Amino acid sequence: MLIASVVTDVIGIDKQFDYLVPPGMDGSLEVGCQVRVDLAGRRVGAWVTGLRRDDLPLGDDRRAPGAPGSPGSPGLRPEPDRSLPPGRSSQAPTGSLKAIAKMKGWGPQAEVVDLAGWASWRWAGRKAHFLAAASPERAVRRLVQPRLCRPAPPSSKLLPRTVGVHVVRIGPASDPTPLVADAAQLGPILVVVPTHTRVSALAFRLRRAGGDVAVLPDGWAQARSGSAVVVGSRGAAWAPCPGMAAVVVVDAHDELYASEAAPTWSAVTVAVERARRQGVPCYLLSACPGAELLALGPSWSPRPDTEASGWANLEVVDQRAEDPRSGLYSGRVVELVRTPRRVACVLNRTGRFRLLACANCGAVARCEVCDAAVSSPQAGVLSCKRCGESRPCVCSYCTSIRLSALRIGTSRAREDLERLSGRTVGEVTRSTGELPCADVLVGTEALLRRLDPAAGFDVVAFLDFDQELLAPRVSAGEHALALVSAASRLVRGRRGTVLVQTRTPDHYVIAAAAAGDPGVAVEAERELRRMLRLPPFAAVAVVSGHAAPGWVENLRSLKLPALEIHGPSTPGEDARPGVRTEWLVKAPEHRTLCDALSLPERPAGRLRIAVDPANL
Repeated sequence: MLIASVVTDVIGIDKQFDYLVPPGMDGSLEVGCQVRVDLAGRRVGAWVTGLRRDDLPLGDDRRAPGAPGSPGSPGLRPEPDRSLPPGRSSQAPTGSLKAIAKMKGWGPQAEVVDLAGWASWRWAGRKAHFLAAASPERAVRRLVQPRLCRPAPPSSKLLPRTVGVHVVRIGPASDPTPLVADAAQLGPILVVVPTHTRVSALAFRLRRAGGDVAVLPDGWAQARSGSAVVVGSRGAAWAPCPGMAAVVVVDAHDELYASEAAPTWSAVTVAVERARRQGVPCYLLSACPGAELLALGPSWSPRPDTEASGWANLEVVDQRAEDPRSGLYSGRVVELVRTPRRVACVLNRTGRFRLLACANCGAVARCEVCDAAVSSPQAGVLSCKRCGESRPCVCSYCTSIRLSALRIGTSRAREDLERLSGRTVGEVTRSTGELPCADVLVGTEALLRRLDPAAGFDVVAFLDFDQELLAPRVSAGEHALALVSAASRLVRGRRGTVLVQTRTPDHYVIAAAAAGDPGVAVEAERELRRMLRLPPFAAVAVVSGHAAPGWVENLRSLKLPALEIHGPSTPGEDARPGVRTEWLVKAPEHRTLCDALSLPERPAGRLRIAVDPANL
């Protein structure tokens, strides 16, 4: 008889179960297929993670399967022990098993199923989470005839052909299409791009060059059948790519590749591991590779003479001599928005007022319920982001209705810029639907991601660049340089100008952007991380949640010599009333850390384990 091991999509169940394969499915079922099975009295979805032959006769115990551990139940085969290297699992004898109820459709390739097991160990998550990321949004029951037409190659070879990780430095305004087309000459390739807008643009150029391109998520069936180029955003790191010959990650430094929700997996790390397992080259294209990227492989540029030309002309407005009360609008910003030029202003704060103080008594406006600072998302209303409480714009200490803005957001900045320029100003945030039609825009960094260089913007002005440079996280400098890189791409390199307003004009990030050489910033970042023993010089995880104290105590009780546990700490505001408590777990490298995180039993209650969190 043929027996299938499956992982269900039921939240909270992280085990493998065994089921019989009906005779009708014997020849069509493969590892990775999506099926429906009966479990504990209900029918649930599942993925086939293994197939084996077992010709032993069925036992006499005919109790209904469904409860893990009961004789003859699907739960006789447990999930692999994550304290062991990925791929190890225990074996159990076969008892009386139920049959698979239905074959739902095609799922991830067998090697991707294996990769999902590794990822569940690497990021302390459930295997089903990664299998879902690798599956189509709608059931795929039939595959199409593959077309493997490669895009036309560039005039000369641009990329090395050796197996391994290659960090390729390109200018922010450089078109990655020739590099992707060059990689496609090796065979079918997987390409990961940070945003859907850029996915569509790259796919259009590759198709115009004659290439067969499957765009995720809609082109999942085409990708599973076989395509010369499989391209998509973050989730495409799990996409099917039969016969994969190379992996390309465009703008590998972009923070969009890291999941903010636990498990905090990174598409770059998945792509690198997938290429390593397949024995193919992995090309990480980046205008400003950081310390962690450069630790993965050697860095080089296919066109050193044009790399610097991809960076825009940098104009620095030194605000050290200005009155702090003068606001965000220097004379240079006012001059630019009053000209006919197209200007995009970046301010990474939404709403009207993000921090207010009473003009009468000077007290900072706070929430009456949880004591957090309140903001004003709309005129006449104070709102608490922590607990959701709202009240009129009245000081809770002296009842004055005169409140002064200490920190404004994009909504108020739009109103101010309209008055200063006499022009229509549009606002762009992550929640903005259709982009406004205006020559002056103000918004968060989402503005840099959503605008196309073809829109013809001449200037990008960072109204409060110190907010990025001095942000309370380790990767603040790398993120600030990435924003300047994105702005340079928007104004098409040397054709436009990037203006930064700052009180720290001698910061190494500004020096790197002005020289068009990200290596200037990398050296400073590397020294900081080495001193603090943070990635890439260590592996870290942040543990939080109601069940975290007991779980951390269990981890401490193991007394693992290479493991460090720091905390508890209180990082500040949370989405719930009260203060969130966190622990920092640190190890010399990821194998030690991930093995340790798999040892304590997960208790009941909310437990969040964030391995390599982006906002550390």
